[in-house]
Amino acid sequence: MNIRAGARLVGYSRPFGNNFLTAKSSTRLRWVSNPARQWSTPLAKTIAETISTTGPISIAAYMRQCLTSPDGGYYTSRTEGKDQFGPKGDFITSPEISQVFGELQGIWLVTEWMAQGKISSGVEIIEVGPGRGTLMDDILRTINNFTSLASSIESIYLVEASPSLRDAQKQLLCGDAPLKKIDIGFQSTSKYSQLPIIWCEDIRLVPNEPSKTPFIFAHEFFDALPIHAFQSVLPNPYEAPQTLITPTGPLSVSTPPKTPQWRELVVTPTPPSPPSTLSASSSTSSPLPEFQLSPAKASTPNSLLLPNISSRYKALLSTPGSTIEISPESHFYASDFAVRIGGSSPSKSQPNPRKSNSTGAALIFDYGPSTHIPTSTLRGIRDHKTVSPFGTPGLVDISADVDFLALTEAALNASPGVEVHGPVEQGFWLESMGIKERAEMICNGLEDEEAKKRVRASVERLVERGGGGMGRLYKVLAIVPERGGRRPVGFGGTVQQ
Repeated sequence: MNIRAGARLVGYSRPFGNNFLTAKSSTRLRWVSNPARQWSTPLAKTIAETISTTGPISIAAYMRQCLTSPDGGYYTSRTEGKDQFGPKGDFITSPEISQVFGELQGIWLVTEWMAQGKISSGVEIIEVGPGRGTLMDDILRTINNFTSLASSIESIYLVEASPSLRDAQKQLLCGDAPLKKIDIGFQSTSKYSQLPIIWCEDIRLVPNEPSKTPFIFAHEFFDALPIHAFQSVLPNPYEAPQTLITPTGPLSVSTPPKTPQWRELVVTPTPPSPPSTLSASSSTSSPLPEFQLSPAKASTPNSLLLPNISSRYKALLSTPGSTIEISPESHFYASDFAVRIGGSSPSKSQPNPRKSNSTGAALIFDYGPSTHIPTSTLRGIRDHKTVSPFGTPGLVDISADVDFLALTEAALNASPGVEVHGPVEQGFWLESMGIKERAEMICNGLEDEEAKKRVRASVERLVERGGGGMGRLYKVLAIVPERGGRRPVGFGGTVQQ
């Protein structure tokens, strides 16, 4: 069974952002859509019509629409009776496999709270992309056993864009408690502690008060944030001067470059196959995806800006054919977490960080490489199978590997008051936190041998590090207050009281 991250793309749905047009000699390039073509979903038709009007779109714009469009997005427009999660859905996430997974994250919160002096008030718990609420339910149930910590918590924030997922989270976490509309979203009451649980569509709506202590959880969230992809290409000596149409006005590029340059990989409709080809091949192969990737014909605002934000990207430009994936929204979220924990970096407009005492922590679970930049990792998941991300838009979950080094760089650049630890493999982290010991405690309370086998098998599935096992594939990263290199529990550290 294929495992796909259970991430929820959070943020406002918006029109096709990051579209671009190129102009040569003041002539606008256009892409023409065949009006007679039959599209697999209404969203596919909408995307194709947009491309025919404005030109190719970035992968980020495509992902944003496929996942969160109000008119057919994967997470925002669900078929009646269809769920994304579980055996009957499209993928299974770690919290759905074993309750111990969420319990250990609750224990990790307890250890960080103790290490930071057992803060007596102002503690907030924030989760981005909460799925069905399973992880948060296990966390809250666990920390409810620690009276001093539980009494220090003021509120719980869930960042969720999908109304249907929000309803599922509310039912699990709050039961029959009423749900009311508030200025920043919705609010109900936790079934465990009568604490307010507040839903926001975007993390920017979650108050960021320097006096608070935020503990932030991001489980399989970053993999669904939109990415841009770029490829280093050799210069074309015959390329004519061009003018880029940007949001701030025309930008002239008067001299063709003499060195390799980044070209954005953009989404365009796949040309329809001739009828004769279809009849000859339809019985032996699957139809081509409706959309495809191709290099932009010229520079774009994204290709001129994004690959220059890090020396890691710049170092690959001189190697033609190099491909990189960049997720600006991932950088934003990592920076936001860091600022909430450690305060902002001094600047001319703000000479002093907003937070005088760094408190809180962020724990990030996701999949991706530990030491290099992801390349060509965009994928689709449907019915527990890997499929093309460019077919049946809105019916397929789309994700890409997470660049953990980019998250680390963004967090450290955003705040002088934080440290970053990891990434470590999920199997290492869970075993360090005592997952097998906790599983045996559960088994000791069971009489049914089959139930014991299921508990142990679930734990083994989470920690397995052979081949493509979850214990190896998934990584864990922590952002904590700067404390001179003190290692958190699960990252080589010990419990401090």
